[in-house]
Amino acid sequence: MTVFPLLRRRFEVRSLRRSLIVYLMIGCLLPLLLVGALSYSSIYDILSGKIRSGISASLNQEAAALEYTINNLDFASKQFALDGQIASEMSAYLQEQQISRKSQIMASINEKVNLVNFTNPNLGLTAYILPGAYDPVLFSNLTMDRAPDIQQLPPLLHYNGADYFGPHKTMYNNSDNLVFSEMRTVQVDGSQTLYIYLETNYSLFRHILNRQSYGMEVTHLLVGDRNNIAYVEDDGIPSEIRERVRLGGVSPHEEYKGYHLFRYRSPQGWQLVAAVRKSAFNSEIYSWLSKMLVLALSTTAFAGLLALLIWKMIYRPLRKVNKEIVRMAENPTAPVSFTNVEEFDFVLNNFQVMKNKVNELITAVARNEKQKSQFEIEKLLSQINPHFLHNTLNTMQWLARMNGQKEIDRLATLLVKLLHYNLGKQSLIVTVGDEIEAVRLYMELQRIRYDYEFAFHVRADEDVMNVAVPRFLLQPIVENAIYHGLSDGNGRIELTVGSEGDGSLLLRVADNGTGLEPGEAERLLTDDEGAKRRGLGIGLSYVNRMLRRYYGDRMTLRIDSEPGAGTTVTIVIPKMRKEDFDD
Repeated sequence: MTVFPLLRRRFEVRSLRRSLIVYLMIGCLLPLLLVGALSYSSIYDILSGKIRSGISASLNQEAAALEYTINNLDFASKQFALDGQIASEMSAYLQEQQISRKSQIMASINEKVNLVNFTNPNLGLTAYILPGAYDPVLFSNLTMDRAPDIQQLPPLLHYNGADYFGPHKTMYNNSDNLVFSEMRTVQVDGSQTLYIYLETNYSLFRHILNRQSYGMEVTHLLVGDRNNIAYVEDDGIPSEIRERVRLGGVSPHEEYKGYHLFRYRSPQGWQLVAAVRKSAFNSEIYSWLSKMLVLALSTTAFAGLLALLIWKMIYRPLRKVNKEIVRMAENPTAPVSFTNVEEFDFVLNNFQVMKNKVNELITAVARNEKQKSQFEIEKLLSQINPHFLHNTLNTMQWLARMNGQKEIDRLATLLVKLLHYNLGKQSLIVTVGDEIEAVRLYMELQRIRYDYEFAFHVRADEDVMNVAVPRFLLQPIVENAIYHGLSDGNGRIELTVGSEGDGSLLLRVADNGTGLEPGEAERLLTDDEGAKRRGLGIGLSYVNRMLRRYYGDRMTLRIDSEPGAGTTVTIVIPKMRKEDFDD
């Protein structure tokens, strides 16, 4: 049950080698298949037409030779049968009783027979036959054992007053050749019937029906004028094919039961048929197909070999790239080894760049970890120092109470509360109420320090006290107002907290100090270094960065000031809850 999912998974995962082999084979075989398919239809018609034309031409040539042979036998038999001199000599020979005279007539007849045979090389056996006689063969140019029996000879046709037979075995007793023969009645005086019997030359039949001229296996069938099968060249021809040939079709070419039948109808009355098996007929087509198949197999083998060569060319660099990736974990500082293949070397070069960057990052991480350890120590120290400072201030506070120093007790109490807010471990996000309370503590300490030379007023709406803001947001601005904004005498600092529109919080710190020169307020917000040199920008830079960190472009920080008219710092930020901050 687990085999099929594994096989399916194997074929679902794409393999570069398998894809390369498939695509190359498709690329090589598809044009060959298209050309083969297009050419097959054309070549099949061409080859079929060529084969049909060749067989028909050979068949017509054989038929013409056979017609010539029959006409030649007809002409020769008429010489022997209708020539007046030979006929009169034959009549005299039959009537002569004197042996010497009969011998003279016989010599004259033999001379004329030999003359006709000599002048006609296509003639073979020639004989005068007297049926019913003790020795029926009267004259013969070749030795005959017996006279031909017309009933035993295969009839071919009756043409121009003569009967034609064959092909059949010759009557010449020293040969087994197949011949065509003719028998014609000789006109002689008297009541006796005399025949002239002629056979074709012993080699003429092989020249007429020559299977080698077709270039393939062909079977000849000769049909007589009475639709009888006079001759079948191959005894293995099926009986249904013989019957089809005997019945005689009208088409010069037809296909029937696995055979191609080519037919020639002679004006003399006989038919010559060439029967060709379809396998033999299509041998040239099959040869072409086998060549195309060999070409396709060769192309497939070549495509596979080419795919393997290309795969090796790709696989070795891939292994090298993989080796470099594995080696990176073992030896990250070792330089990569290139493959001398441009595309893979480009990848390896980028890998080397990545490797260098990774090494740099590892070094940076190690350095940061080292710094982190130092920071952890410093953090511990920073936690120890405020703790020590708190304990010391608490000691001072209790000593002041024990000695009745109420001012020192109050000052220490305020300082402890302020340090607890500024240096405590609570979140960086506090409420507006917490921030205002811290500012009150800070301003109370500053008023004690400056012997109450300035006044501090807070106007805050109750509905904004729970709005969340970053811690230590107002104290740097108030500090700048004390140190750089107050004039001698009746100083005044006002903190205003309220809503701005529907969803914004307004924080404003105003003083009645000396103010700033024109353009200096804008420089304080844009030129951190210049502000720091003047001692104004450290706290203000912190506030600006804090606001941008938490509010981005949604915040507004503005400084309005004129010389002699004081300075007003205005902050407008969205109202948010503690849950809205990423603390």
